[in-house]
Amino acid sequence: MGINFPGESKEYRAARDRLLTKEIGLRRAMEEVAEARRALPAGPPVSDDYLFDGLGDDGRPDKIRLSELFAPGRDTLILYNFMFPRMKADPRPKPATGATAGLPKEETPCPSCTAFIDTLDGAAPHLEAAGFNLVIVAKTTLERLTTFARERGWKNLRLLSAANNSFKEDYNSQKDGQSLPLMSVFVRGADGIRHFWSSEMMFENPDAGQEPRHNGTLELQWNLMDLTPHGRPKDWREAIDDRGPTQAKPQRVAA
Repeated sequence: MGINFPGESKEYRAARDRLLTKEIGLRRAMEEVAEARRALPAGPPVSDDYLFDGLGDDGRPDKIRLSELFAPGRDTLILYNFMFPRMKADPRPKPATGATAGLPKEETPCPSCTAFIDTLDGAAPHLEAAGFNLVIVAKTTLERLTTFARERGWKNLRLLSAANNSFKEDYNSQKDGQSLPLMSVFVRGADGIRHFWSSEMMFENPDAGQEPRHNGTLELQWNLMDLTPHGRPKDWREAIDDRGPTQAKPQRVAA
């Protein structure tokens, strides 16, 4: 099925059709990878029913076990390890306002993780409706985590502190006191909870000229940039104050 856009040249159409062939190939390759991922053998059993700090159903601080993160009828848990605190050498500014701004910079959240979680907050209700569980885990205290969530305007995410357990160390998202932005999936079956998959590309060297991109197919802003003629800017990275949490935004849809 061929299409044309107003005023396009023959050269543009020929080049666009060649690119379309590559895009279709990429889609097929992505599905092949997803199929191979789904076909993984059973992962290792989780031997510890980790106890996290979180908010209970009444909104008060509570102790929550890993097994309690699986809602009835939802046996897959998608877990993102939030770098809060951030990478120690990260030079980007800390938040400019709010209680989180009062923390030392090295104890504040990672700006890239923050941008990613902004998108996950919108996706969370849809994931749950489709039958999945989604949680965000950080090594900071629950009070700092929930305070920043309020400042950021997150409303749909289950946030957990692993400050008082070894979950992040055991599952490779905390190395030498440094948090790592690992995405992991756990599954619950008749024989208990098993680790299914994690974004291990972050532990491999990236190709020349590329960032690790271990969660590259998931990060909305970077994928949108890849659609443009200039691509990903070389001198830009996410900043927490790309949008202020209290900054008024233009109304783009009818109320």
